[in-house]
Amino acid sequence: MAVKLRLMRMGKKKQPTYRIVAADSRSPRDGRFIEIVGTYAPRSDPSTINVDNDKALAWLTKGAQPTETVRKLLQISGAWDVYSSSRPAKSGGSPAKAGSAAKASAVKAAPAKAAAAKATPAKAAAAPEAAAPASEDGPVTEDVATEPADASAAE
Repeated sequence: MAVKLRLMRMGKKKQPTYRIVAADSRSPRDGRFIEIVGTYAPRSDPSTINVDNDKALAWLTKGAQPTETVRKLLQISGAWDVYSSSRPAKSGGSPAKAGSAAKASAVKAAPAKAAAAKATPAKAAAAPEAAAPASEDGPVTEDVATEPADASAAE
């Protein structure tokens, strides 16, 4: 059974309040739910959010997927930060899958490296101007004697 943390609309017409509930993903929006996790009143100024963080963390650790809006509400209440800091980093699963994931990331990185290599000479050409040391009075300019191209051919 896929459990979602989502909003359940309550209240009168044109005056919504919501319950944050853990419900089966197949049940209707305002239908059967498993447990009430909190409430959300968007019409009050400022909006009122009441979340039982212990219940929310329990459902998140069991694998419940929050909707986008509920995730934002959990971030405001602090439950999402506690959950994201407590869960382990994704290791990639089995070694075969990890190897194929590494190959896929290497393939994706190859065009980026080629594009970076093409862009590097242009940056290097602009670098001497930017690399000139600046004094307190302003940028230092070098006086370079330039000879016309015809002068070197005439000698």
